[in-house]
Amino acid sequence: MNSQSQSGCVSGGRERRSSGQSSSTSSAGFFGRLLPGVMKLKMTDAPGEMGRPVVIPESQKQLMKEKFKINQFNLMASDIISPNRSLSDIRMDACKRKSYPVDALPNTSIVIVFHNEAWSTLIRTIWSVINRSPWKLLEEIILVDDASERDFLGTKLEDYVASLPVQVHVERMGERSGLIRARLKGAARAKGKVITFLDAHCECTDGWLEPLMYEIYKDRKSVVCPIIDVISDESFEYITGSDMTWGGFNWKLNFRWYPVPQREVERRGGDRSLPLRTPTMAGGLFAIEREYFYEIGSYDPGMDIWGGENLEMSFRAFIRQTMVI
Repeated sequence: MNSQSQSGCVSGGRERRSSGQSSSTSSAGFFGRLLPGVMKLKMTDAPGEMGRPVVIPESQKQLMKEKFKINQFNLMASDIISPNRSLSDIRMDACKRKSYPVDALPNTSIVIVFHNEAWSTLIRTIWSVINRSPWKLLEEIILVDDASERDFLGTKLEDYVASLPVQVHVERMGERSGLIRARLKGAARAKGKVITFLDAHCECTDGWLEPLMYEIYKDRKSVVCPIIDVISDESFEYITGSDMTWGGFNWKLNFRWYPVPQREVERRGGDRSLPLRTPTMAGGLFAIEREYFYEIGSYDPGMDIWGGENLEMSFRAFIRQTMVI
């Protein structure tokens, strides 16, 4: 079946200013394998661990407000949190019981575009991918810098990612080009069977990747999106999102979330762990087979800013009778 859908067993988080291992691979991630149990226990008590909110002392509130202006989120809270913080496994039991043929699934190139992103959020995004993904499925992580002006996103970033346990490449746009052209540059660099686009300020949760790859394994023309949870821009608390909304748009072509209609609930037989077919996608986070991305025309390189590419990609998929899930 050719379809676009929101995968029912995938969850990831990101800041409100706008997402591991499955039971079949059962791993605690890179740091989980590396650190002894007593140290991991202590880490869960650190600020922000298990997705808990960070509380800034009253004496630092004014500085917090000043730093908020830099990236439009609580930078002070973000900088306090570990780059590989733990998160609760918020999946439904039915999702946790699923297993996937990891050895048969396609691998993926993760493409992340950033412009003047905060160091802590960008690095935490990268580590969440590394810690909660089967490395067999990770071909590479591609960071595309859209002409950032902050020194720490230059050589310091390149030196940092060079030491990571998976391949991470940094691509640079010669001039400010916008999200779409930067994503196209990342896609052109990608070697994986699948391209997975992520925002630069998200945190992947347990079991996030296998269901995305599985839907494409079943049908190469599927365009697959995770459930998007929320990371509070004030406290960086991880807040579980709803799995009973789907993407749509109004007559002004503004993307909106709408309740899942009864017909889709009935099509899934009431099983919320099954993929949800959605008319359009939010666009920040999705996976698509690399060759098929170009078969449907990829992105329009004439787009200067973000905000319409999600509908464009959804319409391209619809025209080709492809499913967004």
